[in-house]
Amino acid sequence: MFPQSVPLRSPLLEEFRTNKLRNWELRDIAGHIVEFSGDQHGSRFIQQKLESASSEEKQKVFDEIVPKNILQLIQDVFGNYVVQKLFEHGTQFQKSRLALEMEGHIWALSKQMYGCRVVQKAIECILPEQQAKIVRELEPHIMDCIYDPNGNHASRSVIQKLVERVSPERLDFVHTFRGNVQVLATHTFGCRVLQRAFEHLPEVMTAPLAEELYTNALDLMANQFGNYVMQFIIEKGRPQDRAFVVSKLRGNLFHFARHKFASNVCEKALQYAEPEARRALVDEIISSKPERKLILSMMQDSYANYVLQSAVKFADVDQRKALVNLIRPQLEILRRLPNGHSSKHLASSK
Repeated sequence: MFPQSVPLRSPLLEEFRTNKLRNWELRDIAGHIVEFSGDQHGSRFIQQKLESASSEEKQKVFDEIVPKNILQLIQDVFGNYVVQKLFEHGTQFQKSRLALEMEGHIWALSKQMYGCRVVQKAIECILPEQQAKIVRELEPHIMDCIYDPNGNHASRSVIQKLVERVSPERLDFVHTFRGNVQVLATHTFGCRVLQRAFEHLPEVMTAPLAEELYTNALDLMANQFGNYVMQFIIEKGRPQDRAFVVSKLRGNLFHFARHKFASNVCEKALQYAEPEARRALVDEIISSKPERKLILSMMQDSYANYVLQSAVKFADVDQRKALVNLIRPQLEILRRLPNGHSSKHLASSK
């Protein structure tokens, strides 16, 4: 196969790239907006100028792009940023027209590496009626969109953006999460969508989702992605949901403290649990038999030592004193070991 030829730059673009002394304005590149938008340096120039451009200048840029070249630029590595700037700084009419040109292509754009960024920017900038049209186009593809890697570019999926920005009454697709919560919670992108749902949607929509999480709470704590959902519920969830998740740690704290993923949930629980629940968790460490052996084991463990530090940091005064009295005799033992980093952290937290 022959290598693909690189499109020739116009003399104007060549001059722009080489003549750094000239004070360039948007009017200087009239008739070349599309070409400049597809060039790394030209795109950056147009983006900067659009931020302070007059209404007339914005319209001239808009007219060269819409309608013939809009879909091309939306999917271009550099052109997509120009379209995003038009959504940010254009008039409401221009934003609406841009969104209109995208209609019928939302699903395809949401899967495309650069198009998904423009879809998300559009959701932020357009009126509710057009947001609803985007929702309707994506409704048949919700799960596919969540699981598609490009639809979730930079951890900000199109679906996440809809959940964050669109009125809940327009988000009928959330009912499709029911029956799929465990799968979503254990998926690299799905877990983020769930967190945004719990953060932005009303209780009537999220309560059934939380109920599904309860059925496998312990497994989710130890899951690579599910632990983030559990952490989120502990930190920002409804009090009753937080209480339930924390309660599942009772009797399991030491086991989970040594787990790569579940240890993060333990730390969050010690920080955000209600005082009575926190006391119970800390008591689990203090009252263990033999307690000094457990303390030393936690201090030596790559993950549990951070849980122990959290226990010291967030415990009530009396419990903190008891923990320190258990930890202090073990510090000298750990200081003699080659890998005594955990003892240093614990010594500083006393």
